[in-house]
Amino acid sequence: MTFARRQRSARGSGQELRAEILSAAKELLARTGSVEAVSIREVSKIVGVSAPSIYRHFADKDQLIDAVVAQVFEDLEAVMRAAGDPNDSPMERLRRQGLAYVRFAIEHPEQYRLATAPGESAGAIDQVLGSGAFTHFAAAVSACMAAGLMEPGDPIPVVLELWSSAHGIASLLIAKPYLPWGDLEAVADRVLRAACVGRVVIDNVLGPDVTPEELTRWVVQQRQHR
Repeated sequence: MTFARRQRSARGSGQELRAEILSAAKELLARTGSVEAVSIREVSKIVGVSAPSIYRHFADKDQLIDAVVAQVFEDLEAVMRAAGDPNDSPMERLRRQGLAYVRFAIEHPEQYRLATAPGESAGAIDQVLGSGAFTHFAAAVSACMAAGLMEPGDPIPVVLELWSSAHGIASLLIAKPYLPWGDLEAVADRVLRAACVGRVVIDNVLGPDVTPEELTRWVVQQRQHR
């Protein structure tokens, strides 16, 4: 297959070329589902420029992939914002945002794997996640605190705990799709509900130092009163 040589960019159109490079790399990553299949050479063919033209915008392939994944995760911010209807109760808002997060991860598996992979330092992806998904989770948790559902205080530790639940089920659904999960959204919903209800019960009823025996007695009492 041959690719038409791209016309030389007009002065001041560097940002436009950068956007084309990102779009081509995003297309390759989504189509192949593998970061190994994305190369500077393949991207340059799609865009119709030489490899050195790409290196003027991205130092290497790793920096290009980082920028691509960060751009994809900018879409997550819009998804979670749309999921958090202010007319919903704080707990329902938190649930809907969690489900939106899991759904997004499943729809973008390779990007999600790359975004949540271990790294030596914070990069563009972490900045996007921190300013997008984290912010929306924190706002919902703060609303739960204000409504008396959770112990008031710094929302960040609670956000990290609940985010761990969302990340855990999302990662398993992506990594092990052939396990007998049943309805994926229903599974994710149960996991997220359990995490949220557990936090509410611990904060408002049983306390942080509750033992398994005390929890068992409390559950038995609740059943007897039903």
